Amino acid sequence: MSIGFIGLGNIGKPIAKHLLKLDEPLWVHDVAVGPVAELVALGARRAGTPGELARECRHIGICVRDTIDVEQLLYGCSGSGGGLLEQAQAGSVIAVHSTVTHEAMMRWARHASMRGIHLVDAPITGGAGGAEDARLCYMVGASDELFERCQPVFATSSNKQVHAGDTGAGITLKLCNNVMTYAAFAAIDEASRLARAGGLTLEMLVEVGRANGVVTPQMEAFIGNRDGIAARGPEMLEKAFGLFGALGRKDLSAALESAEKLGVNMAASERVRDIIEDVFLARR
Repeated sequence: MSIGFIGLGNIGKPIAKHLLKLDEPLWVHDVAVGPVAELVALGARRAGTPGELARECRHIGICVRDTIDVEQLLYGCSGSGGGLLEQAQAGSVIAVHSTVTHEAMMRWARHASMRGIHLVDAPITGGAGGAEDARLCYMVGASDELFERCQPVFATSSNKQVHAGDTGAGITLKLCNNVMTYAAFAAIDEASRLARAGGLTLEMLVEVGRANGVVTPQMEAFIGNRDGIAARGPEMLEKAFGLFGALGRKDLSAALESAEKLGVNMAASERVRDIIEDVFLARR
């Protein structure tokens, strides 16, 4: 049996490359032909459809944009050749690395179980750079046995795997992490604007924030990179940061939808969700 990976974007492609370290057949699939060709040149095998990949693989990783994209892969859509849940062999593992809702993950896991398939939530943090350097952190929702089974696969692209608990715990941890991350970006955006309006510099703000631990390296990198690109004009900023702003809104929407289903009020995060694209694009 082989390893399979679907979704060869700026994070998924380096993850798939690292999977070649396992020295097992690797099947890859993506709607974009370029990344697939690049992986094939390195020794991977091309799957024409998700179903073809599913029939060949004992472990399938999914790294696509959102809940809808994962849903289409699992259940199939027009021209897909059948969904993964229909085509995968009993006993195989499907690991979902995408940021999705908790409710969807639990529903998918139930349906997978009915077919004798193990669905594991294994979202990641660390970004494209972490994927390239094999420094990702996986947050895994699975039984002890499944976590142990998946660890060698996840270890190829990570330096940490956190076993958060049973199914659903991994995506919940990821959503919590995203809530904190985007709130921090919004906080340093507003603080920097207040500082400048009061005649202070960003450097002063960061210096004090470092001293008391309020400003993290991630926050500092965000505001510095954003402002540096913004100085080159709004078109450059849109090109560099527009996608990240849209992803922020998508991720926070998933967190808020999950919170509502679990009976948790997150009023501050609602506000961050509503402004996060403006934060990335320095529009306020």
